[in-house]
Amino acid sequence: MTTEPHTPAPALQLSALDNVAVARQALVPGQALALGAGPAVLVREPIASGHKVALQPIAKGQPVYKYGQRIGLASADIAPGQHVHVHNLAMAGSEGTQQPGQGYVPTVPAEQALGFDGYLRPDGRVGTRNYLGVIASVNCSATVCRHIADAFKGEALAAYPHVDGVVAITHGSGCGMGDGEGLALLQRTLRGYANHPNFAGVLVIGLGCEVNQIAPLVSELAARPAGLLASLTIQDEGGTRETIAAGKALLHTMLQQANQARRQRVPLSHLTVGLQCGGSDGYSGISANPVLGAAVDLLVRHGGRAILSETPEIYGAEHLLTHRAASPEVAQRLMQRVAWWERYAALHGGDLNNNPSPGNKAGGITTILEKSLGAVAKAGSTGLMEVLEYAQPVQAQGLVFMDTPGYDPVSATGQVAGGANLICFTTGRGSTYGCKPTPSLKLASNTPMFQRMVLDMDFDCGGVVDGRQTVLEAGQQLFALMLATASGQRSKSEDNGLGDNEFLPWQLGAVM
Repeated sequence: MTTEPHTPAPALQLSALDNVAVARQALVPGQALALGAGPAVLVREPIASGHKVALQPIAKGQPVYKYGQRIGLASADIAPGQHVHVHNLAMAGSEGTQQPGQGYVPTVPAEQALGFDGYLRPDGRVGTRNYLGVIASVNCSATVCRHIADAFKGEALAAYPHVDGVVAITHGSGCGMGDGEGLALLQRTLRGYANHPNFAGVLVIGLGCEVNQIAPLVSELAARPAGLLASLTIQDEGGTRETIAAGKALLHTMLQQANQARRQRVPLSHLTVGLQCGGSDGYSGISANPVLGAAVDLLVRHGGRAILSETPEIYGAEHLLTHRAASPEVAQRLMQRVAWWERYAALHGGDLNNNPSPGNKAGGITTILEKSLGAVAKAGSTGLMEVLEYAQPVQAQGLVFMDTPGYDPVSATGQVAGGANLICFTTGRGSTYGCKPTPSLKLASNTPMFQRMVLDMDFDCGGVVDGRQTVLEAGQQLFALMLATASGQRSKSEDNGLGDNEFLPWQLGAVM
């Protein structure tokens, strides 16, 4: 006897408390939605996939619920079957209450912890890739850094098959700044990259007269084997051509040493995964983010670390994190960062509900509450062990939070500076972000986008939307892909040659 394949309902009601559902497909007027035990709802107007449809009457000023949480207030009377979006849904304060640490449960370790094949460095840290870095102290040395790195593209690396490449880390700052918070933040970020285990060796290059002087920058770097850390100053070398020639000579020597490295099996305690989302849509909080959260739970059980970030994009959902903080102090540090962002946004004449972006709204997300509730799902369900400032080194095992902007390249730059040796990036609209020296996996929230951008997307989470997979099933598959990528399997962004231009430190302070 054969059974007919299950046809999922055309819309998803995510919680019995919700008074809206999310369209699985484009809905047309007159279409009947039979969800749960209640009467069928007739669609009143065209509703795009990923967007919200009202399941019951919602009076003006009454809350709209999704995920079982309030995502805003109706700004007009809404009838069942109507489209719920920016024209009739307004921002409101979160209903979440702070219960610091009351939901914290220590993670039970896996009985047999898994590992991956990485590059064990002399200081005990582990890389997932084997690059050399050419790092600019200031924008004035950026072009020189790029010329040196470009000399080792393609056939120039043929003699060094165990080296993944040479990466120029350049930026638009380093001078015209005061000796304060902005300079300290830039130096911390540059040191994080210079110390990163995915770099077998680094060459730091400055101009000579910049505020961000090389000597104090290099003096605090971790020790490396002889020949794998060097610096040059353009003014001391005699100019750009002389510096480029000297840099190439140093890199040739470094390549010979770096090429000796081989992968070996190491515990998952050496894997640190940065969690990102960009170009989110109405499915991101239903499929890609929860799937990544399920994979993060497995990672933490096996001893690994995960970094949740993008403080403006947890706004309104921070109570879900403080509830599982490992201590009241951890919860307090998170709330202090949220309060800082409220002041920062107000100082510049904005507010945190300026996020979501136009692309988010086109994909069905209406308010920052809705976006944040979905974004927090990337963090899974384990305890929040620590809260860090931007680009601070990650020390705690398990799930940590790093304060960063919501702008993806700036946020991921902070995570890599903190030690992330793998990035997992969920997207609904189709972000193509690459991130040298750290591989970046792109997780599609819906199958049509995955198929449309199959050469850029690494993993399809759309099976959760159309009922082909559960979140846990997809999370297990994603976890296996994470381990394979950490062990050397190339990501789509690596295949496409992306990641050379995405280093973007957070800039604070006055430009003078």
